[in-house]
Amino acid sequence: MTDFSLPDFDLDAFVRATLAEDLGEGGDITSLATIPADARFGGVMDSRDAITVAGLPIAEAFFRALDPAMDIEILVGEGEQVAAGSDLMRLSGNARAMLTAERSALNTVQHLSGIATMTRQYVDALAGTGATLLDTRKTIPGLRALEKYATRTGGATNHRMGLWDAAMIKDNHVAVAGSVEEAVRRAVAAGIADIIVEVDRVEQVEPALNAGATHLLLDNMTLDQLRESVRLVGGRVPTEASGGVRLDTIGEIGATGVTYVSVGRLTQSAPAADIGLDFALV
Repeated sequence: MTDFSLPDFDLDAFVRATLAEDLGEGGDITSLATIPADARFGGVMDSRDAITVAGLPIAEAFFRALDPAMDIEILVGEGEQVAAGSDLMRLSGNARAMLTAERSALNTVQHLSGIATMTRQYVDALAGTGATLLDTRKTIPGLRALEKYATRTGGATNHRMGLWDAAMIKDNHVAVAGSVEEAVRRAVAAGIADIIVEVDRVEQVEPALNAGATHLLLDNMTLDQLRESVRLVGGRVPTEASGGVRLDTIGEIGATGVTYVSVGRLTQSAPAADIGLDFALV
């Protein structure tokens, strides 16, 4: 088994739950009916597109869960950029096990590689600006650890993992508190060390900073507003441009001098990579 671990993510439990969802109470009735119990397959997983690879050790875990003795060779590293037609994994083992695990393994690699591939495109478009790409919490429930792993594999930096590791004061918090300053003061009074404050007007920058913000999220600002906000901040705290960022606009956004650019579509809208798995009797 390839060495693979994520903090606070139980790979074995994920594999068990995913396979249980697919197998139900009856198991893989098609393979059980049509494939002899002792039949063996050899197979190759390959990419039909140019991609950034993510998730192959997880695919391996699916196959090994059903055939621990399966011969598996991972041919490329996580985060590696490969050309269309590249082989990613070779495997040989029990045919029923391969067919039963195939969909779960492929779905995972396709999804994570799709995220990593889109992330790499954004990282490349941002290169040279001095800004760093961040992901967001716009993830599929239950898959955040894996999806944020994929953005890291594609070259991004993870933003906060959840609601627990940093405060993020947004417009609804401000509306209830009465003002940006009051919302920030309450977070400071609660003893929160990292206080991210969303501002959508330049006039909110100084009040947020004076109240104790440690990070400003500049939401849906124009390029001129971003430049002016960066000037006002003067390096006192990190600045983050967010909202509607596209591949064709991220370069000019990063060039405004912001510390970070965050992009929700990395996990929200990345298409699955076109990856296939072909088997043959051996």
